[in-house]
Amino acid sequence: MPDAVFPPPPDRVQPRRALLSVFDKTGLVETARALHALGVELVSTGGTRAAIAEAGLPVRDVAELTGFPEMMDGRVKTLHPMVHGGLLGVRDAPAHAEAMAAHGIGGIDILYCTLYPFERVSAAGADFATAVENIDIGGPAMTRSAAKNHGYVAVCVDPQSMAEVLDALHAEGATRLELRTRLAARAFARTAAYDAAVSAWFARELDDLFPARMSVAGELIQAMRYGENPHQGAAFYRTGEVRPGVATARQLQGKALSYNNVADTDAAIELVAEFDPGESAAAVIVKHANPCGVALGRDLETAYRRALQCDPVSAFGGIVAVNRKLDAAAARAIADIFTEVVVAPDADEDAVAVFAAKKNLRLLLTGGLPDPAQPGQTVRSVAGACWSRAATSPGCARPT
Repeated sequence: MPDAVFPPPPDRVQPRRALLSVFDKTGLVETARALHALGVELVSTGGTRAAIAEAGLPVRDVAELTGFPEMMDGRVKTLHPMVHGGLLGVRDAPAHAEAMAAHGIGGIDILYCTLYPFERVSAAGADFATAVENIDIGGPAMTRSAAKNHGYVAVCVDPQSMAEVLDALHAEGATRLELRTRLAARAFARTAAYDAAVSAWFARELDDLFPARMSVAGELIQAMRYGENPHQGAAFYRTGEVRPGVATARQLQGKALSYNNVADTDAAIELVAEFDPGESAAAVIVKHANPCGVALGRDLETAYRRALQCDPVSAFGGIVAVNRKLDAAAARAIADIFTEVVVAPDADEDAVAVFAAKKNLRLLLTGGLPDPAQPGQTVRSVAGACWSRAATSPGCARPT
């Protein structure tokens, strides 16, 4: 209950039992083998248990703990007091210890759990029923239980977390509270992002553009040297939206993008995508979030030179976006002045070679153009709140 007061947790916990339940089984056997060598009892579920057993390692089925078989097409297997009691029980709290002893609940000291791939399945366009079946229930529940009880449990939601635990165990035979706390924070962030993806998917399926509650989650792409100004910190996160652009682009050369580079590159590629590459070549130059040149032409070189004529002074140190595969002629024209970033759907080998001599120029290839008619939202923050608007209006399309 919320008012309960427990003894302070120990700094060091020497694990005796680990529960492994992973969808992504990359490195699973190696992890299980390392834990077994360290004297940790292995408990597992379904396909995870089968993979460990096939490797010749001793592993208990979670059904042995619960006394119930996996049922309902795998929907119910770990939602049981023998599992969650083992994860949530505060070992040094007398009432918890008595309850665990009375009901034969053994402590679980390590949880390694990766979730059903709902984000990937839904992003790939799965039908409604398939997407729903890929919503993990037991995994997030166990993860939250273990994270809440991080005073005693090390919770791992990805191979990196598991590697950190194994490093600690090999170094000193135990996990430290500082590590378990960091892992708990990572675990709650993972389940929060997972739930955000599910709720956002439901909103899209229901055409609910502005739901009563909105969650936005992102995965860290890059920690930046500074933000909009040198005294500000900044980081770049990728959301689950499937849209070509700066967040998904492949950087071929140049320094890491700055905060202002990201903002201006996004503006440039979104603007140039308004012009159908099948109709005309287009080039956009952006500086400090403002377009200082936009032009069309029979080819990219012509379009760029026309865009440059709009404001050749402001274009210095700007961002250039084009709507077609970049060729050498356009690349040479762009390289005539200092340019921070060039972003294009693609580039041929000759164009890449032209820019290779410009070590400070960042070249980004997006693999395609964002669709200006694609439904979506733009979110901006204000003090204490954020506002959201539709990225497109019904019937919006490239100008003809």
